[in-house]
Amino acid sequence: MKKRKASLSFIITILVVGLVTLFLLWSTFFFLSLYVSSMKQAAQTSSEQAVTQASNAISNYIGDMQEIMSLIEKNLTKSGGKSDQTLETLCDVRSDLVAVYIYDAKGQLADSYTGTHTLKEHYLKDLSYIALDSYNPDVLYLSEPHVESLLQDYYPWVVSVLQELTGADGQRMRVVIDIRFSKISDYVDNVGIGQHGYCFITDSNGEIIYHPQQQLLYSGLKKEATAGLDLSSNGSFETDDLICSVRSLDNCDWKVVGVSYISELVTAKEMELLGNICVMLTIILLVTMLVSFLVSRLVTNPVQRLIRAMGEFEKDAAGYVYRPVEGTMEIEALSQSYEHMVRKIQKLMNQVRQEEISLRKTELKALQAQINPHFLYNTLDAIGWLCEEERCQDAVEMVNALAKLFRISISKGHELITIQKEVEHARSYLKIQNFRYKNQFSYDFQIEEDCLQYYCNKITLQPIIENAIYHGLDRMVDEGHIQIRIYSEGEDVIFRVEDNGVGMSEEQCRSILHKEPGDNSGIGIKNVNDRIKIYFGKEYGLSIESELDVGTCVTIRMPKVEENAAAGWEKV
Repeated sequence: MKKRKASLSFIITILVVGLVTLFLLWSTFFFLSLYVSSMKQAAQTSSEQAVTQASNAISNYIGDMQEIMSLIEKNLTKSGGKSDQTLETLCDVRSDLVAVYIYDAKGQLADSYTGTHTLKEHYLKDLSYIALDSYNPDVLYLSEPHVESLLQDYYPWVVSVLQELTGADGQRMRVVIDIRFSKISDYVDNVGIGQHGYCFITDSNGEIIYHPQQQLLYSGLKKEATAGLDLSSNGSFETDDLICSVRSLDNCDWKVVGVSYISELVTAKEMELLGNICVMLTIILLVTMLVSFLVSRLVTNPVQRLIRAMGEFEKDAAGYVYRPVEGTMEIEALSQSYEHMVRKIQKLMNQVRQEEISLRKTELKALQAQINPHFLYNTLDAIGWLCEEERCQDAVEMVNALAKLFRISISKGHELITIQKEVEHARSYLKIQNFRYKNQFSYDFQIEEDCLQYYCNKITLQPIIENAIYHGLDRMVDEGHIQIRIYSEGEDVIFRVEDNGVGMSEEQCRSILHKEPGDNSGIGIKNVNDRIKIYFGKEYGLSIESELDVGTCVTIRMPKVEENAAAGWEKV
């Protein structure tokens, strides 16, 4: 089986789509690398901004506490260390201030300002006081978040702010302000880094002071993602899963830590972008396939037209008219070269055809030369036999019939004569043979009148009749009979010569049409068949049907050739 080849259009389309696909994949990989890098940088910047925002807010709030401490110091200095209505009013006005406690140098509670709440008479432990070995008067000390333990029936979650101050009498006192921790935690809780990112507060040692999910951490149900990481220095760093930002507060030893997830800030957006890129790549590839197919068709369509032109030329080279194929410069050059080749081939074909015509005419003349001596020999032999029998009158009639027969056979050099003349020729020949065979056979003609006007090869019937007499009737004891029929069948004329002679075998019927001129018999029949085929084509000629001891029937098929077409056939 012939191996099927890929079309040029298919190859161009696959090549273009493949190159575009490789370029797009490389561009996508390069773009995604830049995009992921920029997204990580943006996520890190966003995390730093969020942590900075939270730390600034907490620092400002603690700075506000410093101002309150300054106000308390002025108030205590002015009042001589005694209680003042200003502090009570301050506790009432500032909802974030739970209480103000004043301790002496030994850490004993000297005074308190609790606003609307009542101080307990007896308490188990003072959680608000920050006990240190030494204090720096210029530093604010913050405690860890704890439950207020000094007020009656009031237990808010607070952070204690302590600063050592000097009173009017020069005595040192330590002022503690309990502030609602929710005020500080709100700054942390309200800062989000992405959808699941968060902030929390640690001390200088990395211990968590506040976490949005603090209870889960204390219960062991959750573990902080930054566990085991070094949070001692400010800045941002990245792990496989996290972006962590650390920022120390300006006025205390707390740190604000921001945690964001790469999978949320980068990977999710990366996958979303990758999905969009896939859709765009699909559209681009489809458009590329369509465009490359259309472009390839601009090249392959002219090639296909050129291939079809070659196929048409193969089917009918002689009558083919080439129409130039338009296209690219190379295609048009190829088309022009093919056109020159077609014209040259057609010229050569015409030359060969003329040579074949000349050869055919030469063959016809040679065949005609075979017939005349062959027939003349047989006829003169019959006339000689009549003279020997002293049948002079019969010999005269035979000579006259022979003269008439030769006049028709010459036909001014034309190969084609009317069927009417061919019938007259056959009648003259049968008359001659009847003299010789002493009326041992009879004959009759059945001819359609419409067929007489058509033209046929001259000396067509005579060799067939001769063969019927010599090889069919001559060896019979009973009287023989020859019937000649000429009738129309479609666009053809049919000649049938039928005898009731001894017949032939099937092998003899096949071989009689292939006898060479050197054979002793059957030359006339082969001659007739060859002349008909040379003139009219292989579909015309003789066919023989015969049965031993029954008879033989020779059928001749020719086209209907009218007078105006006969001249054309003579020239071909």
